[in-house]
Amino acid sequence: MPRFLVAALYKFAPLAADSALQADLKACCDQYNVFGTILLAPEGINGTIAGPAHGVHATLAKLRALPGFATLEHKESHADDQPFLRMKVRLKREIVTMGVTDIDPVEDVGTYVEPEDWNDLITAPDVVTIDTRNDYEVRIGQFEGAINPHTVSFREFPDWFRQFRETRPNARIAMYCTGGIRCEKATAFARMEGVDDVFHLKGGILKYLENVPEAESRWRGECFVFDRRVAVKHGLEPGSHTLCHACREPLGPEDLRSPDHVVGVSCPHCVEIRTPEQRERYAERHRQEEMARARGEWHLGQPGAARETDG
Repeated sequence: MPRFLVAALYKFAPLAADSALQADLKACCDQYNVFGTILLAPEGINGTIAGPAHGVHATLAKLRALPGFATLEHKESHADDQPFLRMKVRLKREIVTMGVTDIDPVEDVGTYVEPEDWNDLITAPDVVTIDTRNDYEVRIGQFEGAINPHTVSFREFPDWFRQFRETRPNARIAMYCTGGIRCEKATAFARMEGVDDVFHLKGGILKYLENVPEAESRWRGECFVFDRRVAVKHGLEPGSHTLCHACREPLGPEDLRSPDHVVGVSCPHCVEIRTPEQRERYAERHRQEEMARARGEWHLGQPGAARETDG
């Protein structure tokens, strides 16, 4: 049985996000040896945490005790090794950064679709399926037939969506993301833009991969996750991807076989954009980390998914 329980969580609800709450939650996580990231903002809570099962559940109970968060949901998976390096509780302006004001994911969002009903929706002839994640995530897996906006960050999504709407003004739209938070905010944005028929996958890809049998699945590839597992597949089992230490791009088996892949130094996605001086610095860093691992030390510079979490 894997030693660590991993919980991806989020909820949009008004929150008094201040330093006192930040310190209180950090102390709770430290008490139970829970690692990961929790983001706090006036619009709600977003995070992924991992630790012993009793510690994760104690932390979830602490979050659900906050006013307005009793119904906070989470998705569970497991890991043999601790997937995070440390515990971070951060105060933010948004729990997932879109950069558009006046969106209200609490009051006006798209229609939730259960994972078991998702296939029927996205195969309907009048429905356009949009992946609200970023390009590096889409590259390793997506739903069959989905549109990739090719965004580098979620801040780019509103401009992309406005341009897309000019080409398909009457389309019914289905959106999805890793755990539900980005597509929930994206559907709120679509509603603000005047779209009536917009839907999103409840619980995101993670809940779909957990609930829908692989034989019935319309998911192709693996799902990027924001921790050291890098990716998961059906049943939320660990996937086959790792990360490039230089550029943090997910690397699959084919990337790892490339002559451009040098462990800790380069990969096919960054070999052309890094200078020789940069590659030498990466090589030295990798040598130092290998020495630290040989001494049995936990090196805080080890590669990890250093991107904003998507609960």
